[in-house]
Amino acid sequence: MNLTPASLFDLTGKVALVTGGSSGIGRMATEGLAAAGARVLIASRKGDACAAVANEVNALGLTGSVEGFAGDVSSQAGVDALAAEVADRTPRLHILMNNAGRTWGAPLGDFPWEGWGKVTDLNLAGMFQLTQALLPILSASATEDDPARIVNTGSVMGEVETGGSAYSYAVSKAGVHHMTRILANELAARQITVNAIAPGPFKSKMTAFALTDTAQAGRTADRVPMGRLGEPGDIAGALQYLCSRAGAYVTGAILPLSGGINVQSPATLFSE
Repeated sequence: MNLTPASLFDLTGKVALVTGGSSGIGRMATEGLAAAGARVLIASRKGDACAAVANEVNALGLTGSVEGFAGDVSSQAGVDALAAEVADRTPRLHILMNNAGRTWGAPLGDFPWEGWGKVTDLNLAGMFQLTQALLPILSASATEDDPARIVNTGSVMGEVETGGSAYSYAVSKAGVHHMTRILANELAARQITVNAIAPGPFKSKMTAFALTDTAQAGRTADRVPMGRLGEPGDIAGALQYLCSRAGAYVTGAILPLSGGINVQSPATLFSE
């Protein structure tokens, strides 16, 4: 076996789909996959934004390529339309990143009923239904030596017991983590790995409320045990690992990308 980095992390010839790929973590993942040689399809409700990002990433001169178009996974009709669009573009799909998501914030005591359905329909039901719809072409792309890959975007908030006034979001991401393990168990025999990333604070539209300026971003970073916000390379490297030969034997993992928030505890509980 060739154990050089160029061989272990190469994605040349692979086709990937990243939902919510036009911004934030989705865009970071898109650039990482394209940098490793993959053909990356990105979809979100804003097709124009996806097409613009595809042009921007392609202009970077990476070894892979990006195509952007509209796709909405917040309803069964949207899932069906996106699956049909992907099938029209490629007979094979080696990588699926379920990244599309939304949040809702309101303090305890005021959190509304409508703050649940819209969040869980997209973050959890949409992730599951799209995975289910794309299983035939994922299976067609999988081999024993080179399984197809599914990577779900969870959150450190699905790991630690804090709602942060985003109760439905946190619970939906815990559901993503559990569904990741369920699907990993069920799909292993079909040579499909299923893993999730659990990010902490990264710069994105979803976290803009907490990173409004340099001072606020600094205060947020100070609360992270490693003392910084997540960076694009942290997402890109994780996707390159999970989707390449390097990660071919990993399934059912929830990979923490939170700078230590996932294991944070009072250091002085008994020491003083």
